[in-house]
Amino acid sequence: MKVMTGVAETDVEIATVAERPEWAPMLGQLDGFWPAFMSNDPTAWFYYGYHVSAYPDFVLIAVDSATGQPMAKAHSVPIAWDGDPDDGLPDGGWDWVVRASAYDRLGGGQPTIVSALEILIRPDLRGTGMSGRMLAAMRDNAAKHGFEDLVAPVRPNGKHLHPDMPIDEYARWTRDDGLPVDPWLRVHVRAGGRIVNVAHTSMVIPARLERWREWTGLPFDTSGAVRVPQALSPVHCDVAQDIAVYVEPNVWVHHRLTSSS
Repeated sequence: MKVMTGVAETDVEIATVAERPEWAPMLGQLDGFWPAFMSNDPTAWFYYGYHVSAYPDFVLIAVDSATGQPMAKAHSVPIAWDGDPDDGLPDGGWDWVVRASAYDRLGGGQPTIVSALEILIRPDLRGTGMSGRMLAAMRDNAAKHGFEDLVAPVRPNGKHLHPDMPIDEYARWTRDDGLPVDPWLRVHVRAGGRIVNVAHTSMVIPARLERWREWTGLPFDTSGAVRVPQALSPVHCDVAQDIAVYVEPNVWVHHRLTSSS
């Protein structure tokens, strides 16, 4: 698929790993742009250890046609869900999706919907409209495979500026035009997505204090809530038990699709 970005009218090709397997090694060039603690969710490797081999039809890469350099990636998975997404989705959010996809893959479950897991834009290209293009490509890809629903446990990218605001309140926070204040939620809503409910325990990251000090450079020497840069809510620290736990809330968004062959 050819699209145009706002970056010097550059041609961009977006394809799945199944369509362009030779692009798979470029996924590694788009790693390392999340905060260090985000790469240490213990559930993550149930997906990222197998994503290229198990889900090649649902891993998208955007490549600059002129330079051959990767610009963005988008990860999604098909999962089995027997309810209507508009009626609400599990509180476990991102971690639940990863586990569900692994259970379905190993147990032969029949997928009924597709869930987004990640859209990452190369930092120098953020703000150019690429996030909307990758979301559109993910929607189109799910529809192409015959699915009528794409859901997403969205990580609202402005929430870290308001770590103490309850996620239920933040998810409902809108501008005068009725669109969400949060930039990433706004992209989803403009694309036709509907905010359904909140995933309060979407990503749970427990670790000893030594690890948290390595990841953040913070002392973690006092029990209680610790505000960590880029974290959407405070990290809970227990010095006596030598552990801190981050529980990240996300926002469930449902995109109703028109399936295509």
